[in-house]
Amino acid sequence: MIQSFYRLFIELTNGRWTSSFLKRFARSRASRVIVPSFARVYHLNLGEMEKELHEFPTLHDLFVRRLKKDARKIDEATDSVVSPVDAVIEDVGEINQNSEILVKGKTYSIEEMLGDAGALPKYLNGTYMILYLSPSHYHRIHSPVSGTVTKQWKLGSKSYPVNKLGLKYGVRTLAKNYRVITEVQTEFGHVAIVKVGAMFVNSIETIHEGSDLTKGGEMAYFTFGSTVVLLFEHNIFEPAADLETPKEIKVGEKIGTLLK
Repeated sequence: MIQSFYRLFIELTNGRWTSSFLKRFARSRASRVIVPSFARVYHLNLGEMEKELHEFPTLHDLFVRRLKKDARKIDEATDSVVSPVDAVIEDVGEINQNSEILVKGKTYSIEEMLGDAGALPKYLNGTYMILYLSPSHYHRIHSPVSGTVTKQWKLGSKSYPVNKLGLKYGVRTLAKNYRVITEVQTEFGHVAIVKVGAMFVNSIETIHEGSDLTKGGEMAYFTFGSTVVLLFEHNIFEPAADLETPKEIKVGEKIGTLLK
């Protein structure tokens, strides 16, 4: 019963009022009463959390929890790309010359996703990767590469579910949802980190300061389950040889190699 309630209001809802209610409730002191049951239903790893469960005053605080300092190991190879999130890698593939990608049987336009005709050309024939975060995942976003932020912009005003059902039945959710896009110049080429909001909450908070990003460093967080899309410039990225989809991945684990 409790699990069905969570799934209805957190994973599947796409209503403005239900999402607004959820946002207000999650930030209220009243939500503290369901923190233990949420942790139990979604099998959260209590041992890796920075705080004890009773120290979270609201459900929102639990969603945006930090982990203990050494809970995630960051691959240190200079040319490696690491997962920016704890997530499921849902898809990886090539961006075609028409800027289209095929995800769960639906076609998405990278041009529409980026909303920037000037940024688009470098990613044609490049590589995309889609990482989906469920409510059970750690929700902080880390940089997959080291480099310099050359541009950061926001697009979209509404957000619909981006889970498996949302990707399959939604209307261009990855390209239409509220999203925050960070373009990073590395010594190998450009990488775009597209953080896609879930539901009407539009809960993406950017926390990095300055223009320099270090691989594995915190850069933002989601309040609810959502999606990160990575876009790599043509001929600069090779996915890890053992990468299959769907695949569970954690922050800092190697997902591919940058090429010169």
